[in-house]
Amino acid sequence: MTKVHEDRPVLPTQQDEVAAAGSELIGGPLGRYARLGGHWLGPVRVVALIAIGMFALGMVQKLPCYDWAWFRGAGSQYTHACYSDIPHLYAVRGFADNLTPYFDRLPGDMEYLEYPVLTGLFMEIASWLTPGSGSMQHREQMYWMVNAGMLMACAAVIAVCVARTHRRRPWDALLFALAPAFALTATINWDLLAIALTAAGMLMWSRGRTLLFGILIGLATAAKLYPVLLLGALFVLCWRAGKWRAFGAAVLGAAGAWFLVNLPVMLFAWDGWTKFYTFSQERPIDFGSVWLLISQRSGNPLEGANTYATGLTLLLCGAVGLLTLTAPRRPRFAQLAFLVVAAFILCNKVYSPQYVLWLIPLAALARPRWRDFLIWQAGEVVYFLGIWFYLAYTSSGDKHQGLPVEGYQLAIAAHLLTTLYLCAVIVRDILMPERDVVRRDGSDDPSGGVLDEADDVFVLSDAARAPRYATPSEEQRVAWGTSSQD
Repeated sequence: MTKVHEDRPVLPTQQDEVAAAGSELIGGPLGRYARLGGHWLGPVRVVALIAIGMFALGMVQKLPCYDWAWFRGAGSQYTHACYSDIPHLYAVRGFADNLTPYFDRLPGDMEYLEYPVLTGLFMEIASWLTPGSGSMQHREQMYWMVNAGMLMACAAVIAVCVARTHRRRPWDALLFALAPAFALTATINWDLLAIALTAAGMLMWSRGRTLLFGILIGLATAAKLYPVLLLGALFVLCWRAGKWRAFGAAVLGAAGAWFLVNLPVMLFAWDGWTKFYTFSQERPIDFGSVWLLISQRSGNPLEGANTYATGLTLLLCGAVGLLTLTAPRRPRFAQLAFLVVAAFILCNKVYSPQYVLWLIPLAALARPRWRDFLIWQAGEVVYFLGIWFYLAYTSSGDKHQGLPVEGYQLAIAAHLLTTLYLCAVIVRDILMPERDVVRRDGSDDPSGGVLDEADDVFVLSDAARAPRYATPSEEQRVAWGTSSQD
């Protein structure tokens, strides 16, 4: 394996035109003789602090709702685009009445809590830390504030893990920390818990700690379903590289961790435990999905949306698997992780605004280019505003205050098209690895762990058998994954 890079961190301002232009706000790009390191405020700490600052800005954006809009009818929280599930579910999911999630039946139309077990535990712990005195409005405000503090800690964990996953590219984590959609959606729901566990798992995989990776992914899947998709991405990567022992350890750790967390609730509160899965299955097509767009445009209720969504997801994941086994060079783990999670999101029956959080850390690792990232983020911000103004329109009666259905359909299209755009450039990087900015210095897969620099043992095309080269300069040529070239 021949490499051309040194061990010093990669500076985005020297590789990325948008990053270089943006750095003019703080004095311009770093020069080649700038002294790096030797200071306690290194890149990882800077990224974490910026992520916390952006999270705090997102909390400020919710102030109109915190002060009054959550408690003055639905319309105001939509027109101010500051809605959050957290304060509303405090009362209607029994936390205000000290009901035990999954074990106690709820009085409303939802019989049991409809969240996975680890998220339910997170919600319950927050309720224990919420003062039980005062008016219901005060208690709901405090519950949101407690959850926001816990979720801020999750955001800091994500920032640190993303910054450390690619050892030489800590500044790529600024894509997560400065993402507009991160600030806007971080406190809508509890997704950051699963994302933090997933980010920590990917960090462990990059360090070769496969069993610990599996345990963290199992815990993440116990908080949200999507992290299990990363095991599918690893399956085809390990198949191509012949790393079955590592994959087996990951699967064993994930299955064991998920089972141990879920087992007590499965044994003693089966009906409550199954609610998340039955609710997901029975849920009709809903906001933000491609199926809602098709249904509204065609007038067809699409009663078979479950079948359509499952079939299309499997088809796209199969295409990703085929791409993995036929690409000129084995794709990077982060690239496949982004593609499979994006496929799930694009095909799902619902797209809640906070689902964008699932993809932001993966995007920072898969395609660390500010131009493409900001194009995608623009589409997500359009969707974020579109759904709230559409709900304002539908809840305002004859006033018609907000965004009509045609405008909302354009917002859905913006989300779908910009997500597909980012998928397309990642696929292009896989097919043309010399265009992958992470690999331009001769690196193979910095987040790949045991896959990094591994030889291929199974491929499906002649192109995959021929070595592909990156060209960092005219004098240097670097081959990946061919142990005969040292």
